Amino acid sequence: MQLHIVHETRYRYTPAVENAHHMVYLKPASNRAQKLLHHTLRVNPAPAQVGGAVDVYGNARSYFSLQAAHEHLSVVAESIVSTTAASPLLAAGASTSWERVRDRFRYRAGAGYDSASEFLFASPYIPRDDAFIDFAQPSFVPGCPLPEAAHALMRSIHTQMTYESESTEVNTPTLDALKQGKGVCQDFAHIMVACCRAMGLPARYVSGYMLTHPPPGQARLLGCDASHAWASVYCPDLGQWLDFDPTNDRAPGEDYVTLATGRDFLDVSPMRGVIRGGARHTLEVAVTVEPLPAQEPAD
Repeated sequence: MQLHIVHETRYRYTPAVENAHHMVYLKPASNRAQKLLHHTLRVNPAPAQVGGAVDVYGNARSYFSLQAAHEHLSVVAESIVSTTAASPLLAAGASTSWERVRDRFRYRAGAGYDSASEFLFASPYIPRDDAFIDFAQPSFVPGCPLPEAAHALMRSIHTQMTYESESTEVNTPTLDALKQGKGVCQDFAHIMVACCRAMGLPARYVSGYMLTHPPPGQARLLGCDASHAWASVYCPDLGQWLDFDPTNDRAPGEDYVTLATGRDFLDVSPMRGVIRGGARHTLEVAVTVEPLPAQEPAD
């Protein structure tokens, strides 16, 4: 499947911003499940400086500076990504119990470095707390293979938490979302990552998009989609990360696009910056994810 994604971010400032420096994570990844075919980033007003780099987790990030006064800022990222369906046999090939995975990542003097171990520890948005252990334990049955335990946790979050837009803010503590029993996709993903780490398992936060479908008989509305988030758990049997979406109680497939992965939202926030001026601002975000027509095979 090929997906066309347009992610528009528009700010209006009062008074004008004198200068600004921004960093964005808006370029989709290329990995075993997807291939980036096209990407452009348009910024208005035109920035004085533009650059790009790859962060410590392998994510592409872009940055730009505006050194002239401006009352508005428009950032439009447009991408085309080719995606593939996840193989149902992938998780089935992992039979190691979650306890053995936990024990593998316990500290041992002289043990070799494993990059997945960086996702075992607390992070700014995901603290350590016994509440996460209490929530997770019913899903982690002794001897259960890791993918099955993670799937059970995903389902538990989906059934016990209520999705409610605007019930939390971008900086709402994960523990608060768990205690109030409601949140948005960011909270659901943070809770799953927190629970896995509490059980001694490497888990990371995934930022991306999901293709949605309009009601039957209605046209697809442009700009009405949104960025999405889910969790990923490391499976040593496969040497790969397995993705789980607790918001929708499913494994991501060809209708998902990964932007970036990190310890939590703070690592992969789509856009952040430092500005001088602009004491008040309004923000508008519009996201469109739509499938491109299948190409006819060449004669």
